[in-house]
Amino acid sequence: MRAEDDAALETLFLPFIDGPLAWPSPETPGGALFLRARDGWPLHQRAWPGLVCEQSFRPEAQALERSGLSLADEDDERRHALVLVLPPRQRDEARALFARAVARCAPGGRVVACLPNNEGAKSGEADLARIAGSVSSLSKNKCRVFWTAPLDGPANEALAVQWAKADAPRRIEQGRFVSRPGVFAWDRIDGASRLLVEHLPADLSGHAADFGAGYGYLSTELLSRCPGIVALDLYEAERRALDLARENLAAFADRVALGFHWHDVTRGVDGPFDVIVCNPPFHAQGRGDRPDIGRRFIAVAAQALKPGGRLWLVANRHLPYEAELDAHFGGVRTVAQAGGFKIVEGEKARVAQTPARRTPETPRRGRQ
Repeated sequence: MRAEDDAALETLFLPFIDGPLAWPSPETPGGALFLRARDGWPLHQRAWPGLVCEQSFRPEAQALERSGLSLADEDDERRHALVLVLPPRQRDEARALFARAVARCAPGGRVVACLPNNEGAKSGEADLARIAGSVSSLSKNKCRVFWTAPLDGPANEALAVQWAKADAPRRIEQGRFVSRPGVFAWDRIDGASRLLVEHLPADLSGHAADFGAGYGYLSTELLSRCPGIVALDLYEAERRALDLARENLAAFADRVALGFHWHDVTRGVDGPFDVIVCNPPFHAQGRGDRPDIGRRFIAVAAQALKPGGRLWLVANRHLPYEAELDAHFGGVRTVAQAGGFKIVEGEKARVAQTPARRTPETPRRGRQ
């Protein structure tokens, strides 16, 4: 989503621009906290004294930093006169965020939140009212902004405690992995990633990387199936997912050198690597397809691989990655296509780059 098109962000600030709410004065202790903050022109249309932002998605956090906005320390639990929220789509995660917003309010503070109408605005308003008491709202830009009365704790404390735990980490897949609501494919093994794992050859070796590692499923399977991997770096833009990956990969720490990076892969990574596995995202914070993200992942992988290094990638079949693969790899082959997905291996040229020759579903000699 482009900042200039962020209707929810614009609408969130309307009660302070047009009334009826007043922004905390610079003398007010605690100032304002913005949970799941996103950068955009509404944050710069006027001064917002005392505003600090919190964001666990690295591209958004970096955009806020580049704009000169202050980021809160993730361990800072200070209370604030105002807490702004852009709730996520996943309802358990959103409810936990509402509970946290209420808990972070100083006595007499307010929570103000906004959602697009087509992303559950009425449900979000009702949820906030369930734990905080009566709320007021206004609608504009196909969004709804809603806010509490001045608070002195939750109106329903038992429910607030329950919701605060709604997105807590928990075991999935018969206890194999720790995950939590809100991260990608949080309660299951993603079908595309599973297909990639089924086709990973056992001869992958050396220093590997996982681009867009999520909670660590691909990395776990890579290390389980490929004993020749001696080091692995995980790159993940969502800090909540990366924290889970640390826990899920802990059993390999004695055998493999592990690195965990809260990082936006599209900004490039350090290498070199012998192997990169990847199930690249094809959308950002909006709903529309963003094949440019996957194409950039492919270009960064090519830059980060050693000559002869191998990229193993899975993607939806309709995504147009072939030209990017052919442009950056000396050899490209489609390993499998099933369930709407495609598995592709790219090998970086060992000498000067030459146009790739595609050999669909034809294994290389000596490879399994």
